[in-house]
Amino acid sequence: MASSRFTVFPLVVLSIFSLSLVGDANKLKSSPFESALDTLQNQIGYAFKNIGYLRQAMTHSSFSEENNKAFSILGSNVIDTSVSMYYIGKDIGISSKELNRRIAENSKVDTSCAVDGMRLGLHKVVRVSSKTNSTTPSVVCGAFRAIFGAVAIDTKKVDDAGIVFWKVHGSEVGKVMVM
Repeated sequence: MASSRFTVFPLVVLSIFSLSLVGDANKLKSSPFESALDTLQNQIGYAFKNIGYLRQAMTHSSFSEENNKAFSILGSNVIDTSVSMYYIGKDIGISSKELNRRIAENSKVDTSCAVDGMRLGLHKVVRVSSKTNSTTPSVVCGAFRAIFGAVAIDTKKVDDAGIVFWKVHGSEVGKVMVM
């Protein structure tokens, strides 16, 4: 009986040691894209439960049929809703014209959206075909918006995606946060 205990113990220790080596090997095999996704999650202050959503959000339609277009549409709506809630909450009497102007300011591809996306370095993360320029404002903006669509799907809550948006964007339109 005593000899079987001494045989089992080394086998357990060897098994645990082997599993830890396999885990370390998997960490070493992480691609630059996976590392960039980890960095991006840290930058936006949100860890995805399903990292596949973030992978898809960082995939342009020129790269794959499984791309960020749908996430970008949802993310655009998340941003518009968050901006609307912010400004109506600040001034319940805001005119529809002023509210639409604020939403439009925030949604401009060449300014707010692309600036936030470039600040996050999305042009270095988003996967595009070799024929597509990842620094094009529409590519960066699409990836930026897609992040918030992906967060909304991951949490199943648009409000959570809006909170992440404000963390990334800063407190107000035109006041881009430095990261």
